[in-house]
Amino acid sequence: MTARVVDRLPAALARRIALAAQGFADSRPSGGVDRRHLRRMAARLGVLQIDSVNVLSRAHYLPAFSRLGPYRRAVLDELADGRGELFEYWAHEASFLPVWLHPHLRWRMAAAEEHAWGSMVRIQRERPGYVAEILDRVREGGPLRASDLAEPRPDRPGAMWNWHAGKTALEWLFYTGVLTTRGRTAGFERVYDLAERVLPPAVLSAPTPDPADAVRELVRTAARALGVATERDLRDYFRLGPAVARAAIAELAGAGELLPVEVAGWGAPAWLHPEARRPRWIRARALLSPFDSLVWERPRVERIFGFRYRLEIYTPASKRVHGYYVLPLLLGDRLVARVDLKADRPAGVLRVQSAFAEDGVHRAEVAAALAEELALMAGWLELDAVAVADRGDLAADLGAALG
Repeated sequence: MTARVVDRLPAALARRIALAAQGFADSRPSGGVDRRHLRRMAARLGVLQIDSVNVLSRAHYLPAFSRLGPYRRAVLDELADGRGELFEYWAHEASFLPVWLHPHLRWRMAAAEEHAWGSMVRIQRERPGYVAEILDRVREGGPLRASDLAEPRPDRPGAMWNWHAGKTALEWLFYTGVLTTRGRTAGFERVYDLAERVLPPAVLSAPTPDPADAVRELVRTAARALGVATERDLRDYFRLGPAVARAAIAELAGAGELLPVEVAGWGAPAWLHPEARRPRWIRARALLSPFDSLVWERPRVERIFGFRYRLEIYTPASKRVHGYYVLPLLLGDRLVARVDLKADRPAGVLRVQSAFAEDGVHRAEVAAALAEELALMAGWLELDAVAVADRGDLAADLGAALG
């Protein structure tokens, strides 16, 4: 039976609901950010996406800065290094997640042959003895890095994508949940260890839910983190298949845990979390990582904010429109500008390689707010200054605001 539409939301209210669900309706802590703030943020979002790009900062550090302001990154590291707060797995891409979600992802671990990509599945099928040897080595010798198993290939330096046989075997064991990570090295290489030596006993002993129940919990988590969302939004959060996501949404709607709504201008049915806040205003100011859960699904960004956003890292430099590592600026409840940022650590400078304003904004006001946020970010990154290149229609105003 089709659920009855119980509400019609104005687009502006839907936008504020989405921002509140992501933590942008709250003021930043005035007395410093501690472990409790980070734990609460991780629980609210459910997922912190990981990415290897470090031109500014590792991606998983930025959502906390965007919402909470400056904090000690070492505290977030401690939550994810095997002390029972966060664990790493494939959720929305590689991600850190609260450990209570571990049982709800075991169905994906058990079905690794269906979900993992080819090289991992192939090594298990073709060389199961080798995979078993790697597991024995971790079991008997302790935590292991991929670089411990083979010399890096000269044509592919580093370890992140140096997928020799040892790395592939470790990744298979990681995908199946037998191994997890005990932190990462300074070079961002995974340190693999047995899940039983890293995860809390209470998590390991928790019953494994039926896959349908687990998917419902993932959709429930996504709905809480998004506030108001389309079906596509809900399933993208944990990269769920269409059929299982639709079944979960229908069951949650039937139980009153999702409320069907229409949002003006969205052009698609939407679902509202019944406990979602409906703030009258949002007074946020934040620079958003390309991998932030507020903006990682580009069609949703365009639908909610009217902001067309593309990641141009893999676009040839001559064809980039806005830059290599571009962060939108959230001001109030709008995305009002975007900046291409680089942390020039040897020079101690946060470089603004381009700055663009959205149409219709008050540029001096936007530049002043952006200058304050950039100065705050530079201090957090332990950089001494902010330098603005002469590229983009906001660059001159931003340079003047920075003095």
